[in-house]
Amino acid sequence: MSHREYPAVGREKTFFGHPRGLAVLFGTEMWERFSFYGLQGILLTFLTASVLENGLGLDDTVAVPIASLYSGAVYLTSLPGGWLADRVLGARRAVLIGGIIIMCGHISMAIPVSGAGLVFFGLFLVVLGSGLLKPNISVMVGRLYEGDSDARRDAGFSVFYMGINLGGFLGILVTPYLAGSDRWHLGFGAAAVGMAIGLLWYVRGWSRLTNTGVGPSRPLADTERGKVVRIIVIALVGAGVAIAIWAATGTLTLSTVPTVVTILSIVAAIWYFVYIFGQAKDVTAAEKAGLRAYVGLFCASVVFWMLYLQMGSILTAFASNSVDLDSWGFHLPAGGVQNLNSIFILIFSPIFGAIWLKTGQGFGTAYKFAVGVGLTGLSWVFLGWLQGRADSGVLVALGWMVVVYLLLTWGELCVSPVGLSVTTQLAPSALKGQLMGVWFLGPAVGTPLGGQAFAFLVPRVGEQAFFYILAGLAIATAVVLALFSPALHRLMAQGGHGPNATLETPPEPEYRP
Repeated sequence: MSHREYPAVGREKTFFGHPRGLAVLFGTEMWERFSFYGLQGILLTFLTASVLENGLGLDDTVAVPIASLYSGAVYLTSLPGGWLADRVLGARRAVLIGGIIIMCGHISMAIPVSGAGLVFFGLFLVVLGSGLLKPNISVMVGRLYEGDSDARRDAGFSVFYMGINLGGFLGILVTPYLAGSDRWHLGFGAAAVGMAIGLLWYVRGWSRLTNTGVGPSRPLADTERGKVVRIIVIALVGAGVAIAIWAATGTLTLSTVPTVVTILSIVAAIWYFVYIFGQAKDVTAAEKAGLRAYVGLFCASVVFWMLYLQMGSILTAFASNSVDLDSWGFHLPAGGVQNLNSIFILIFSPIFGAIWLKTGQGFGTAYKFAVGVGLTGLSWVFLGWLQGRADSGVLVALGWMVVVYLLLTWGELCVSPVGLSVTTQLAPSALKGQLMGVWFLGPAVGTPLGGQAFAFLVPRVGEQAFFYILAGLAIATAVVLALFSPALHRLMAQGGHGPNATLETPPEPEYRP
């Protein structure tokens, strides 16, 4: 039986003017991000640390794609995670189960044994659990604002985004110092504790979520269940056989796995858009118009994530190799430099939320995306200049990284929270969880692409040229997106969103019977 969800606005006390359920999701996501970014803050340095320092001793060109793959692969599983929530579990149970799996993954990594087996198994569990938690908690935030204005929804996601980055700040602050230069399992253990706190917060606030996320929005019919089970079994067996053959050929290595997963991410993104437009029977003509606009925004987001989500990989390697980490009078771990982003997010999230409320529909989503991608490209232009200084034998002062991360943060605030919001708006009513999974395919595709580009280009053209090449790609994307923004906004209007929106049917009242 399908469960209707009712907006909580006006029926209960608020959380800074927003539904109280936002406080529950805010805290849960904050602690999940503590665990995610805490791990990201030490993963690359663990991979590249020598065996004598209890690390794996990998070269940068091998370690960077692996770290990029972790940052991106946690989003790849969002597509099946969204499907499971829509058709089987419901968003609320999916978030709970996902959090438990993530915690188990961090516990596996924290067990102090020699070798990399439990570490990579733990990474696998974190990726698996994130696919259930990450898209569905964002869907639940969007459903708190059903029947509300787009501007208020954007403001709510900006508040939610503050929770994400507060958790990221605390995780990156704590785990690198606990891990030190050879106590990696202690840092992994801190990530496990953070996820456990998030689960407790979520369970305690269960009642404040009212009807949000209860049960699947489009449950499987009895006739579908057998078919789905057969498909899953065949897929798992096929994957197992393929991996066994791959291993037997001797080509299953730490270098080839990121490449294969990157290709699978691209194929998954293309396949799902083809599925929506060609086979999904429950998508109306108006919803398809909005989805056509969404394709353009998605492509721009891939380029954005390709640069932005290299903080835990390429930018950490740059900080480790080229930045004077003692120039502020104390030693800052290379992974800790990422916290500049978290600090700036906490400062600027409410400012950008107020800006979006002030501009309302006057400054559309596509223009926000264009500005964000362009700012991200400029940050990489600056990185290229700094790399030139480092190549001349001068260590880069830590203060210069403030400029890099400030530009990245401004770009992020123009793309990421706005992208979450527009995804919940343009998603067909029966496919909300799955389209949120598609949104997270953006970083799943873009992030490992950046890592693969690093491994391929740096040995051939050097790091400075690499920074400039990716910066040029981002700036060119921003220009093209700005030119096509009016057309994208017209398509969104046909789907019932944005200024001058037209609907095939009258809008529903704010409170449903």
